[in-house]
Amino acid sequence: MSASIAQLNQATTQSGRNVVVVGTQWGDEGKGKIVDWLTNHSQGVVRFQGGHNAGHTLIISGKKTILRLIPSGIMREKIACYIGNGVVVWLRALFKEITELESAGVDVRNRLFISEAATLILPQHIEIDRAREARRGIGKIGTTGRGIGPAYEDKFGRRALRVQDLFNATIFAERLRENLDFHNFLLTQYLSAPAVDFHQTLEMMLGYADRLAPMIIDVSRRLYDENNAGRNLLFEGAQGTLLDIDHGTYPFVTSSNCVAGAASAGAGIGPHKLHYVLGITKAYCTRVGAGPFPSELYDTDNPECQDPIGLILASVGKEFGSVTGRPRRTGWLDAAALKRSIQINGVTGLCITKLDVLDTLDEVRLCTGYKIDGLDVDILPRGALQVSRCEPIYESFSGWKQNTVGVRAWDALPINARAYLARLEKIAGVPIDMVSTGPDRDATILLRHPFQETT
Repeated sequence: MSASIAQLNQATTQSGRNVVVVGTQWGDEGKGKIVDWLTNHSQGVVRFQGGHNAGHTLIISGKKTILRLIPSGIMREKIACYIGNGVVVWLRALFKEITELESAGVDVRNRLFISEAATLILPQHIEIDRAREARRGIGKIGTTGRGIGPAYEDKFGRRALRVQDLFNATIFAERLRENLDFHNFLLTQYLSAPAVDFHQTLEMMLGYADRLAPMIIDVSRRLYDENNAGRNLLFEGAQGTLLDIDHGTYPFVTSSNCVAGAASAGAGIGPHKLHYVLGITKAYCTRVGAGPFPSELYDTDNPECQDPIGLILASVGKEFGSVTGRPRRTGWLDAAALKRSIQINGVTGLCITKLDVLDTLDEVRLCTGYKIDGLDVDILPRGALQVSRCEPIYESFSGWKQNTVGVRAWDALPINARAYLARLEKIAGVPIDMVSTGPDRDATILLRHPFQETT
């Protein structure tokens, strides 16, 4: 039987390999550095969800760069960077970031491409976000107040204005007025906050159109063509799995899906094109804002305070939000929560980051499960209420008390560090393929390359 046209086309086309990078904890796992490292083996980097509330910090030759909306691949020359339709975009923040990078000599506008279908964050979203959080008082969710949640609400309520709407001023004005009528009623009548001015908002938003136009493309189509031409793509998520709107510690979560499967919807690429999922896992845990945190380290005599080990982790790990500056809560690595993330994301392999932060500790502990009402549970339950009832079960390991910063080979790690990682790998049920031993690009141990197919 003769081959079909589709089979012949497939035989003559060498498709690229695609890797999705996701955080497996509550965010801040060090994804930015790993995306930057992997970008050297790809031709394009795609951001598929979230907004400018998440920062990726890169240390390159000792110089720190913080990226918020623009994919981390922008720091590599000639790499195409894409903002997908699943991202919500505040144009003021976008152009501020572009200006900062260009002032540092980075070519941005020739390499950054933005989906015409991405949702715009508008001033009213920011005002509602801040007013609602203030109204909650002690019941705050922990939002950054940047309008991310209200923008997603508009998207799913089919009220949103999208990037492509900016290029028809008449239609944009009509839809903006409708949107503002809705939100100003909420602001003034329920939240007791000032209304947002229509004319000022219209002038500001339309003022971005000419500068934005050269970067707007059909991202989904471009990714399809690039991949069929044999080019590797890297998909970069923001936040972490435990903050996912569906699968995280709801309601203390972010406003989007930040799991690996969201790369398909948020970039417009078929799920069969996602070949490998790399789960970024910090060697300990952190969390910003409110919400349950079973393995959190705090002073048992004063639960409002971190204990001495927690303070060491925060200090050595520089655990402050790269965008907000908020201090992060710290705790031991939670392998039971990691198991949940691995299952949700279909993680192929793990990358352990910030191992060096544990170098000075006499003892390292690993949460392997929980007690809930006297019963043993080996995986993180669903929802904040259930998670808040978890009493962590720990295994203890002797610390290695040696400097691991910059180590680039597995065998060069202290034996106690290898024992800790080997136990984590066994509980997780997937291999550790990479280990980060410092913030710089080259401080990385590679055990299996995500972009190389294995048999």
